[in-house]
Amino acid sequence: MKKTFQIATLLTAMALSAPLLAKTFVYVSEADDGTIARYALDEQSGALQLLGRTQAGGKVMPLALSADHQHLYAAIRSKPLQLVSWQIDRATGDLHQRAEVPATASYPYISTDKQGRFLLGASYDGDVVHVYRLAKDGKVIAPPVGSYKTGHAAHSVIVDDAGKTAYVGNLGTDRVLQLKLNEEGELSALGNGYVKTADENGPRHSVLSPDQRYLYNVGEMGGIITQFRREPSGELVKVSETPNAVAEEFKLQHGRERPAGYSDTTPRIWSADIHLTPNGHFLYVTERTSSTVSGYRVDPHSGKLTLIGSWPVEKQPRSIAITADGKWLIASGEKSAVTGSYAIDAKSGSLKRVSEAPAGKDANWVTVVSN
Repeated sequence: MKKTFQIATLLTAMALSAPLLAKTFVYVSEADDGTIARYALDEQSGALQLLGRTQAGGKVMPLALSADHQHLYAAIRSKPLQLVSWQIDRATGDLHQRAEVPATASYPYISTDKQGRFLLGASYDGDVVHVYRLAKDGKVIAPPVGSYKTGHAAHSVIVDDAGKTAYVGNLGTDRVLQLKLNEEGELSALGNGYVKTADENGPRHSVLSPDQRYLYNVGEMGGIITQFRREPSGELVKVSETPNAVAEEFKLQHGRERPAGYSDTTPRIWSADIHLTPNGHFLYVTERTSSTVSGYRVDPHSGKLTLIGSWPVEKQPRSIAITADGKWLIASGEKSAVTGSYAIDAKSGSLKRVSEAPAGKDANWVTVVSN
């Protein structure tokens, strides 16, 4: 009888601890507050719960995860420019053991490779991409070991799954750069070094399909999603262009580059982020002037996009993220007092708003960690 009771007690404890072990955490950088908001996401209902905030030490914007999802990285864009890292407590979502190194430039976008070797930063102001080596304990090592001059306004940098090719959205030149990344972290041109998008589209963020066959880039000023096919070498070939989904509905004029101090009351295209569901079935992009997310079905063979619809989200959505199970989309808004969660319909790809939680000032970058 005693043994039966002990087993029952153990099973009850395991059952009670299971939801905690399966919890998903969401991190949102709050630039004007200099903090990172920490949320718990209920994997069954999509409910968001604010757990607390972590001081970042300045105007914190882009975030990135280490390959093993044990560390969170952030770029501080106020002086002194820094790259900051924390260890993630996978049980509670807390951020611990903060480490800082000087950043060589101001980065609106940072990313890591899947091999856990490097952190890369694209500098809009510096027209450059830098590569920093990561230590075995996950901390960033400065100064950078690799550098590549991009041309005007580098806005993003991502690395393929093999860790051999980097792609840079170069807003000011209407190019997506294609670069070789070697084991030492050095960057060099792949082929002629770039592919073109539409004129004045302003290539911003990019995403690779899960099978690595296609790259999709969204233009900040034109809102056009450009689809490229990847050759075995990693070089890109343009396949198609999908126009902005909400420009006509909201009577948006063509966008303009927006340097510091930009002021214009004309409603203009101002696209920002782009993400695919982990299974590659659906693609989503944000548009800040209309405060919408547009969704597309991805053809499994050709990679072609078909519009599903557009949905209102948080005001001026700079960033979105999708959970590892593909069930939930999280959206932040630079001018929103809340961060929102949205259910992704597994069949149609449509979005349904299910929850919100308080957000700080200028909430911009969203990162999700699942156990």
